[in-house]
Formats: sequence, C-alpha cells, structure tokens
Amino acid sequence: MQSRAHWEKVYSDVPAQGVSWFQDHALRSLRLIRETGLPRSAAVLDVGGGASTLVDDLLREGYSALTVLDLSEAALAVARARLGASAHAINWVAADITNADLPSHSIDIWHDRAVFHFLTTAQERRAYIETVLRVVKPDGHVIVATFAEDGPTKCSGLPVMRYSASELHATFGAPFELLAHEREAHATPSGAVQQFVYCHCRRTRSAERV
Repeated sequence: MQSRAHWEKVYSDVPAQGVSWFQDHALRSLRLIRETGLPRSAAVLDVGGGASTLVDDLLREGYSALTVLDLSEAALAVARARLGASAHAINWVAADITNADLPSHSIDIWHDRAVFHFLTTAQERRAYIETVLRVVKPDGHVIVATFAEDGPTKCSGLPVMRYSASELHATFGAPFELLAHEREAHATPSGAVQQFVYCHCRRTRSAERV
C-alpha cells in the first residue's frame, strides 16, 4: 500500500472537495447499500471513506453502526469536523486496510469506492481479500468500486489497476458470489470523466472452508 505520508500530503495540499474522487453525494454507493435489504442496524464499513460524504447520508438514513476507515488521519479529520457532534456516532479507524486490526465477523456490509485499484501487487490484493474474508460475516455483502478497464491508468500521481466486472469478481474469487455489477461515469471536480465499475458480491458461507 502507498505510504501514509503520501495521502496525508494529498489532503494537506488539496481541499477535500478538490480531489478527483470527490462526490457531493455518493448516490450510487448509497443505493447499493440500501439494496442489500439489510436493516439500518447493520454494521457498515466504508473502506477509504476518509473525507467522503457517504457517512453523512448513511447517518441521515438511520444507519447506526458505521465505521469509516482510511489511511489518512487528515482525511478522517475533515469528515469529523464536517459532522460536528454527529461524529461521535461513528467508529473512525486510521489504518492500512491490508493489515487493519478489525474484529472478525463484525461487518455486514463492506463498501470500498476507489481503494482496491491502488493495490498494484498480488501480495497487497491477497492481504486485502484475506481481510474481507476475516472481517465480513458469512452472507455479508461486499461492494467494491474500481476504475473500469477504460478508466485512468494513474490517480493522485500513483499507478492503479483497471478491471472489467468479470475481472474484478475473478480477483476476489469463489468465496464471493457476484450479485450485480454496473458502471459509472464519474465527473471529477475538474470536469474530467473517469469510468468506474462496481461489483456487489455476497461472502458465501462456503468461504469458511476456504
């Protein structure tokens, strides 16, 4: 995983609303989380959530067991300041997701928009997926969005991986049942358009035997 110092510098140099992945409202992610059909008491983890406004909208919709994880303390500080007193309702975790110390079988919905594509080595990807398998409950939901195969080759000055829906699902493998996938043309704050792919999977119970 890229260094914490890199991401701290990004959020020190660029306002949160100016980074390329910023969305005023993460409407697609919000809809996909709703479409899991799980109750508002479900434990939701937003990986790389940092300064994202997704947590604001989840709170407004009544989700009550929210964890936001990011490598950057500065990004998390932006979200905490924006939420004010409501920030106390969130579990904030500053960690590298490839080795994060999260409780086993504690998460019902794993959400990641724009972290996994930064994992450019097989070792990093294996560590990430092992974390998913350990942390997400059997039958839990895993929503991951990366750059699509026609998306950018770099982001924030770093190389990235690009995936089709089938490639992304294949990377996660048999322990994950693909429920749905879709594309998104994301307009960045600078006006560029980036192609994303979203995969919504279920962590199967058979993963316990993998």
